[in-house]
Amino acid sequence: MTERFPAIRLTMLPKDTNAYGTIFGGVILSYIDLAGGIECRRQWPKKFVTKAMHEVVFVAPVYLGDLLTFYTRTLRIGNTSITVAVEVEVERLGLQGTKETVRVTEAEVIYVSVDANGQPVPVRT
Repeated sequence: MTERFPAIRLTMLPKDTNAYGTIFGGVILSYIDLAGGIECRRQWPKKFVTKAMHEVVFVAPVYLGDLLTFYTRTLRIGNTSITVAVEVEVERLGLQGTKETVRVTEAEVIYVSVDANGQPVPVRT
């Protein structure tokens, strides 16, 4: 529906690593959720809550110092919900100044538009 948008871009820090020096999957999941929420708010001035996150498969590790970019794209707009695709890529800098871009994971996240009482409301009014 929309073009891919770079919603978040950040470098992974020591606080995000596990005992093996790679980034916790849960840290990346939280940024996926945040990036999808940014896409919703970017498109529609409503309050959204996360309803579901479809299967997330990590296809490459993320290391300390990697630069992550979370790209978003609106896939579907329902009556009260929006489905957002989130793609995660890393840029890795090599010792000789090389740069490699690697896809880490992707997810579809469903958000529901809610009112002040947490009840679903139409996305488009």
